[in-house]
Amino acid sequence: MIPRYTRPEMGRIWNDENKFRTWLNVEIAASEILAEAGIVPAEAAKAIRDKGNFNVERILAIEAEVKHDVIAFTTNVAEFVGPESRWLHYGLTSNDVVDTAQALLVKQASEIIRKDLDALSAALKRRAFEFKDTPTIGRTHGVHAEPTTFGLKVANWYEETQRNIARFELAAEQMRVGKLSGAVGNGAHLDPEHEQLICERLGLNVDPISTQVIQRDRHAFYVATLATIASTLDKIATEIRHLQKTEVREAEEFFSEKQKGSSAMPHKRNPVTCEQISGLARVVRANTQAAFENVALWHERDISHSSVERVILPDSTILLDYMLAKTTNLIDTMFVYPKRMLRNLESTGGLVFSGQLLLDLVEAGVLREDAYRIVQRNAMKAWKDELNFRELIFNDPEITSRVKGETLEHAFDLKRPLRNVDKIFRRVFGQ
Repeated sequence: MIPRYTRPEMGRIWNDENKFRTWLNVEIAASEILAEAGIVPAEAAKAIRDKGNFNVERILAIEAEVKHDVIAFTTNVAEFVGPESRWLHYGLTSNDVVDTAQALLVKQASEIIRKDLDALSAALKRRAFEFKDTPTIGRTHGVHAEPTTFGLKVANWYEETQRNIARFELAAEQMRVGKLSGAVGNGAHLDPEHEQLICERLGLNVDPISTQVIQRDRHAFYVATLATIASTLDKIATEIRHLQKTEVREAEEFFSEKQKGSSAMPHKRNPVTCEQISGLARVVRANTQAAFENVALWHERDISHSSVERVILPDSTILLDYMLAKTTNLIDTMFVYPKRMLRNLESTGGLVFSGQLLLDLVEAGVLREDAYRIVQRNAMKAWKDELNFRELIFNDPEITSRVKGETLEHAFDLKRPLRNVDKIFRRVFGQ
């Protein structure tokens, strides 16, 4: 069953028509290579290529009787090919076709996901530069920490996405292997040279060694990489959800004029897209556990992995394709409120500059432990009595007797903690 979140291009990859078409392409490539080697008659290979076809409904009907999907497939293809079909599937076991074809399906899906990642990267880069110099408060443990910029926040997401791209390219490449090594992987019926040529014709690398199946560590790594990407999207969505809180309201996902947030409360503007992304990330991460369980199979193969992969490979690629598209649109259309960011930053009366003030006191000759005590005493008073921290500092003789007025002013200068933003951007994006 294809998930409801399927986008058309990705959905077509995992439908029965494309699956069986890919199986047929493997059968055709095998027959042609074997014909070129003089093993299969040339006219048989030509018949399989020219006449080979199938009917999905017919395959399913045969499978209902024989209880074997590949036999149902080859039986139906033989009905189209005719007498030459005796050379169809020559020297192959079912999984030679299924695993090799699955690699092709994953390759098709990976090409879409790679484009999705590029689109997300472009959106993140654009908005990072848009807000490169937009001050906002950085938070640790959910509490105001020190000033940063919203552009730095987005640039961080961009850089993580680049790491995800590198991880994904490696995982996708490790999945781009086929095998036609027979029932236990020993090349009993097809020589390794023929196996390699068939894979090359299909645009795949050959698995150097296999059993009846390609080893499932490849699949586990691939699905885990999809889950890692999904977790990055979850991270982005979670941050925007926090920033959309009424008390914060520094950023907000797009909300159209006709959109409604609640059946009972007309004022609501809920982060439903962000919540959807976070929720679906849980599904992709959960699929990783199933992929890891598939690594340990009995001896040269059992079938316990097969039913799992019919769910987790379509599900994970389909969901990630959808989530990447949603996240790219989220970033592209996100409302950002610089004035609110500055107001929140200034809401504690300068508390967020306590770290710089601590360093200035140290530079003025105060022992670090004493400097920390002095600054914290004023900070705690500001918190408790809701006073202006900056005013407390300028009226504390224990500080003003040690630090000149100009230095104190400089401690509260917003430009000071943001002076290296350009350098960080050059490290992330280059010159």
